[in-house]
Amino acid sequence: MNQLRIALYQPDIPGNTGTILRLAACLGLKVDIIEPAGFVLSDKNLRRAGMDYLASVAITRHVNFESFDAWRRQESRRLVLASTKAATPYTGFRFAPNDILMFGRESAGVPDHVHELADARLIIPMVEGQRSINVAMSAAMMAGEAMRQIAWV
Repeated sequence: MNQLRIALYQPDIPGNTGTILRLAACLGLKVDIIEPAGFVLSDKNLRRAGMDYLASVAITRHVNFESFDAWRRQESRRLVLASTKAATPYTGFRFAPNDILMFGRESAGVPDHVHELADARLIIPMVEGQRSINVAMSAAMMAGEAMRQIAWV
């Protein structure tokens, strides 16, 4: 059975990653972490935000984007990228159960080649003059909308 997933592209901040892992545990989502991360991926670094939820989430680590992309193509999964450079609002997009919701590095997003390979690029509309919403908050907003559309678990 296909299941909605969250992918983190080279995450920078352990607290945000831990919060997203906690979100995934509570929603029953799997998480893909595309390395290298900007910190050592260890229970110790993720424990503060993830608390005791880490044992409840299925995490797949990918050594780089190329290995992740090959895996997701073999699995016939759409890559849906959250991006401040996108034009399509996430609330106007039709999500599917096999989608992978990707979120970029807190410091730099994703490189252009990753942006171009995404099957869809979505934006969370914000008031003018603001740069971006925290990645963990963005993941919660987009995952919530996707799960609402696909009949919530």
